Amino acid sequence: MTIVWVVYDIADNTRRKNVARICLDKGLYRVQKSVFLGTLNANERDSMALECEEVIDPDVDSVYVFPMDDESFKKVKLLGQAFDKELVSDEVLTKFF
Repeated sequence: MTIVWVVYDIADNTRRKNVARICLDKGLYRVQKSVFLGTLNANERDSMALECEEVIDPDVDSVYVFPMDDESFKKVKLLGQAFDKELVSDEVLTKFF
């Protein structure tokens, strides 16, 4: 399993809701309106990307799927009203997903 960030900019409300639903259905945790975080294996990550690709309009929308290793995640700096890093740590992710 790998930590995965999904970040998107989608023009249409329906397509945006559909991509959010795909992320939630994959067990990702919403950290901002257009940003999700969680753990997925390679097959789940590829499957999610394909589902998102079917939903978006590639001429106006963008979806980024960023895999991140544990060491890099530990170095993430949280500023201001950031998400609770404890909620997405390996131990807690295992309990949630």
